[in-house]
Amino acid sequence: MTPPDLERLIDRAEGVLARLEASLPPPPSVPDWQALAHRWRTRQGRGWLEAIRHLQQIRLADLQDVETQKARIVANTRQFLAGKRANNVLLTGARGTGKSSLIRALLTEYASAGLRVIEVDKSDLVDLPHIVDLVAGRAERFILYCDDLSFDEGELSYKALKSVLDGSLAAVPDNVLIYATSNRRHLLPEYFEENAHTRHVGEEIHPAEAIEEKISLSERFGLWLSFYPFSQEEYLRIVQHWLAEFGVSLANWEGELRTEALQWSLLRGSRNGRVAWQFARDWAGRVQP
Repeated sequence: MTPPDLERLIDRAEGVLARLEASLPPPPSVPDWQALAHRWRTRQGRGWLEAIRHLQQIRLADLQDVETQKARIVANTRQFLAGKRANNVLLTGARGTGKSSLIRALLTEYASAGLRVIEVDKSDLVDLPHIVDLVAGRAERFILYCDDLSFDEGELSYKALKSVLDGSLAAVPDNVLIYATSNRRHLLPEYFEENAHTRHVGEEIHPAEAIEEKISLSERFGLWLSFYPFSQEEYLRIVQHWLAEFGVSLANWEGELRTEALQWSLLRGSRNGRVAWQFARDWAGRVQP
């Protein structure tokens, strides 16, 4: 190869490398450990912790009619912050009853004691081992939080979460817990035909074992907290709480205000804390100058 040919080959190679480098994502930045909460982000096979700058502030006192669930998760979290043994937590049940808000309220209450929250999307649960490695050895106490958790058949993230919860040879550091919320207690779908398979011979030789596999993930959470639909009176108490928080007078509560709150819930087809909060915001926006 003559020198001019070699130079052209080098130029072409450098051009290809330049285009390749331009298409690659930038190296992940060092996490901002001063932030109280992070979100795990991924792009083109790389993951990093992105600080959440604007947190939705909610207090434990704002969560009404879930006193038992609140007391149990607070006790578990306080044990965790004190360096004592504590459990991973699965919060399940009716939508809008305060499951996600309870996690945010814990951060508001205990951030000064070293509590931190890392939000992990279900699709990114395969990266849990990497996240655990990032925070291992730090002084803060981290809750890895996954909202609205459920899985379809064959999802890889199911196996990853199951392994981190309890099943890997590598121990999870004692400054990490997993708190997850779900609208259903068993995180994998179950079918009527599976019950039929337990009575009739089918393709599955041991059908009971297949069903056990579907409920085993939930059982790896040490603490289960169940949330239930609110009664009418519970819903109205929550409306009153948020109206007072927003500075709205309750002088007309037994008249138009109570009626409007009930009509709002009927239009939404649900009575829960989220609907009560949304009504209170709407009413406050209409009546306040």
